[in-house]
Amino acid sequence: MLDRVRVVLVGTSHAGNIGGAARAMKNMGLSRLVLAGPEVVFPHPEATWRAVQAADLLDTAVVTRDLAEAVADCTLVIGTSARERRIQLPQVSPRGLGGLLARSRPDEQIALVFGREDSGLSNEELRMCHWHVHIPTSSSYSSLNLAAAVQILCYELRLACLAPDPAPAAESDWDEPFATVEGVERFYEHLEQALTEIGFLKPSAPRQLMTRLRRLFNRVRLDQMELNILRGMLTEIQKAARGGGPRT
Repeated sequence: MLDRVRVVLVGTSHAGNIGGAARAMKNMGLSRLVLAGPEVVFPHPEATWRAVQAADLLDTAVVTRDLAEAVADCTLVIGTSARERRIQLPQVSPRGLGGLLARSRPDEQIALVFGREDSGLSNEELRMCHWHVHIPTSSSYSSLNLAAAVQILCYELRLACLAPDPAPAAESDWDEPFATVEGVERFYEHLEQALTEIGFLKPSAPRQLMTRLRRLFNRVRLDQMELNILRGMLTEIQKAARGGGPRT
């Protein structure tokens, strides 16, 4: 399971935190590090110094423009956040995280996403995630160092792998692969366009419609065939809205 998990750090501004995160990952048996839009120049000597014996993770780290690119081929994305949101994502506790990943399919690519040191993940970035995990720190001092947060959640994943009675893996004989984040994001763009064309979505006052629809579909976990069907439905809806009428 751990080989399928990538740790994604978004907008990291301190090189030392990258090295500290790499060390925390290697302690727990994870090796895939992705830096999404880092604010600090990378590679960086401070990152290497902080990584100690985990510098090999820095050598193989992948740098992407943003979170969308970092998780484009993933089918399960878990985002971390310390802030309460107006519209909540499905929640999983740190202790429940291992069970969630253990029940994933053997062919799934999984991302565990950590936000910026000062502001975490944006609402837009969290909307790309299927689940939201929150580390329950003390209310008197809730700020948690990035590397420490990585250590805690990677520890929970390792515990799940070492459990004598691990959670049963998901069935692997499903007839279609799950849709990737990249494919689902294109569907959301298509959905928003179609809803706007038929007048259901008002661009001047969108409120929280798309956020709630994203949460709905993410909760369902669409497979690739289901996604193709929905995209086809949207195309026909657009044709009808433009006066082309449905195909007979």
